[in-house]
Amino acid sequence: MHRDYMAKRKISGKSILITGASSGIGWHLAIQLAAAGAKVVLCARRAERLTQLADQIRAAGGTAVAFPGDVADQQYRQQLIQRCEQDLGGLDILINNAGIGAMGRFDEATPERMRHIFEVNFFALAELIRISLPMLKRGNDPVIVNISSVLGHRGAPLKSEYSASKFAVHGFSDSIRAELSSDGVEVLLVSPSTTDSEFFDASIEDQTDKDWKKRGAMSPEIVASKTIRAIRKRRHEIILTFGGRILVWLDRLIPGLANRLMAKFGQ
Repeated sequence: MHRDYMAKRKISGKSILITGASSGIGWHLAIQLAAAGAKVVLCARRAERLTQLADQIRAAGGTAVAFPGDVADQQYRQQLIQRCEQDLGGLDILINNAGIGAMGRFDEATPERMRHIFEVNFFALAELIRISLPMLKRGNDPVIVNISSVLGHRGAPLKSEYSASKFAVHGFSDSIRAELSSDGVEVLLVSPSTTDSEFFDASIEDQTDKDWKKRGAMSPEIVASKTIRAIRKRRHEIILTFGGRILVWLDRLIPGLANRLMAKFGQ
């Protein structure tokens, strides 16, 4: 498939599926993409919040379909893809934004904590991509967007399971980007640092007494706008903060120092 890669990707008219859309980054992605003329299917577990978002988009003249459910459920994922076909006529952009976390030492956690995090953060993402690919390959200038984390580049103490799940998303994204290049399906990996959202409030477990909400955290609205800019510009990967980029390069160039700093200041 020939495509002029110098041209920016257009958002208007695109059919887009967004998971984890009931708050934070997903909420603002939906608002901004719909305002740019995209048609969106919204996925999240909180039906009331999702309906409120869809109503807000439609009131502003946009097109939105709320379809609440648990993205970790196989049957729901199948129904979600069917709704994209039914309500949007296909799929051009898949945004995997749903995610959960937990804080605490690995040796004090249960095996179920890791499995739960991987089910949502990695397996649901991968399987949703699998079943959406037939539609994406027929789509208009298609792209898969995986919202990951800077912790998918450098793991942090007390977030071992979350870090591991995001490393999995990182490696998987790199692999399928190469595999799908001949099909005309692009893959964008987005790696925010700490975001001012409900993520920590909704964590499945916190065994610490730390205040995880950092001053100066990036707003989800800005994360959404930078993600959309990267979609338009056909980027393959973005690390959204200067501090995040410093951490990644420090880990690559001076890993021993990165390890000592994490052990001393990261917990």
